[in-house]
Amino acid sequence: MKYYVVIPAHNEQDFLEGTLQSLVTQTLLPEKVIVVNDNSTDHTEMIIDQYTAQYPFITKLNTLSSTDHMPGSKVINAFTKGTQLLDDAYDFIVKLDADLILPPNYFSEVASVFETNNTAGVVGGFVFEATKTGDWQLNHPMHKKHVRGAFKAYSKACYTAIGGLKNAMGWDTVDELLAQFHGFEIITLEGLNVKHLRPTGNAYNKKAKQLQGKAMYTMHYGFTITFIASLKMAMKQRKLHAFFDNMKGYFHAKKQKTPFMVHPEEGKFIRNLRWQGIKKQLF
Repeated sequence: MKYYVVIPAHNEQDFLEGTLQSLVTQTLLPEKVIVVNDNSTDHTEMIIDQYTAQYPFITKLNTLSSTDHMPGSKVINAFTKGTQLLDDAYDFIVKLDADLILPPNYFSEVASVFETNNTAGVVGGFVFEATKTGDWQLNHPMHKKHVRGAFKAYSKACYTAIGGLKNAMGWDTVDELLAQFHGFEIITLEGLNVKHLRPTGNAYNKKAKQLQGKAMYTMHYGFTITFIASLKMAMKQRKLHAFFDNMKGYFHAKKQKTPFMVHPEEGKFIRNLRWQGIKKQLF
């Protein structure tokens, strides 16, 4: 199977080489890789140039954007610019972070799922992060049927159906909800472990703290589901302020009449799906 990879990279000199090295040693190599150098001020571009000189399937794209590392908008802007250099002669497309180490069989395993299951829409493994003792531990804040935003692989049919990725916080939740709306499956692969070199959220701007609540509003969650989801998130993170930040973000978005990410029919499907998940956990 043919696959394309787009890697947004902003000041990733400490991690990018490891990511690219794990990519070029895959048992199933990508047809094309676009590394988007997004306004980096360190040696990120130098590392990209070293790999483009050795591997003709890797291309660099320099782009300018804000230096604020805001979840959603910055990375998806860079990803979208990268996809503009690609054609549609692929079987699946991958949004990959620049701070990962992939096992050598990662994409051959992902490709096998897409090849044998035509309803597979989003496929991926699991994130492992280093502990203080040097061990690698599973880090999965959501249920295990969720593919982390760090390494999303989409079938062409699914990616086309959902209209690409949304330029907003919550893009890596709404993509899977819309995939299911269009009849696609979300598939996670046990044993396909990816090392995440920078803990989730460490580089995010402090301005981002209310964006999760805003995302819940724009996904048509409604008050009750937003309340339950925010409380659950805060308890899991052991950060009570996260609950209040989420709810502030939700009410602010509602007051400002922020445009929704999905249309009403999709919103109704999303609420029903969320209620089903809540009922399963309760009963």
